[in-house]
Amino acid sequence: MSWFLGGLLLAGAFLMFLTGLGLVRMPDIFCRMHAATKSASLGVALLLLASALFFQETMVVTKALVTIGFIFLTAPVAASLLGRAAYAQRTSLWEHSVMDEGRDHIALRPAPEADQVARSSQKRKPA
Repeated sequence: MSWFLGGLLLAGAFLMFLTGLGLVRMPDIFCRMHAATKSASLGVALLLLASALFFQETMVVTKALVTIGFIFLTAPVAASLLGRAAYAQRTSLWEHSVMDEGRDHIALRPAPEADQVARSSQKRKPA
C-alpha cells in the first residue's frame, strides 16, 4: 500500500510541477489557462486521494472526495470564464495559433479610440 501511495504522491507532485512549468513556458494566456486547469486539477486530485487513502478516516476521506469533486466542477468553468473575458478584452492570441474559435461566439469589447486613449493617459491636474 505504501508503494501505491508513494506513486500517487509522486504523480500528483509531478503534475503540479508540469503546471508550474506550463505557466512559465506557454506563450499566451489561453495556453497557460489550459496548462493550469488540466494538470493542476488532476495533480491536486491525486494528492488528495493519496491523503485519503493514507489516513483512512471517514472525515478525511469525505473532505478529500468533496474537495476533488469541487475542483473538477469549478476549475473548467473558471478557466472558461477567464478565457472568454480575456478574449473579449482583445487579448492577443499566440502568433502561431491556427484557429480562432471565439470569433463568432464571444462579443468583443469595442476597441478604444485613439483620442480616448490619449485622454485617459493624461494626468488630471489638481483643482
